[in-house]
Amino acid sequence: MEDLTQEEWVEQLENDNNAVVLDVRTDAEVADGIIPNAIHLDIYKGQEFIDALEDLDKSKSYYVYCRSGNRSGKACQIMEQLGFEKAYNLEGGMLQWTGDVVDLK
Repeated sequence: MEDLTQEEWVEQLENDNNAVVLDVRTDAEVADGIIPNAIHLDIYKGQEFIDALEDLDKSKSYYVYCRSGNRSGKACQIMEQLGFEKAYNLEGGMLQWTGDVVDLK
């Protein structure tokens, strides 16, 4: 797992052709907008979250974010325990995000 600043996260994501963006916020938070092309898996769903992670391709790179960077950091740690080698946490999360957001309302 690696914590990346927004600039590092975006630059690495743009140059990674094996990248998946993962949003681990709640449904209510996602309703306020989501980073384009992100997959939403709510970390608060417990075992359902773990099961969903286990269905993902471990050979890909995962760029993970939440509201502030705390839950996504935990998600990256869980992913590491499950055998994911490339999980990158967005420091500051959506609170500091200045990039594109798709409004789902």
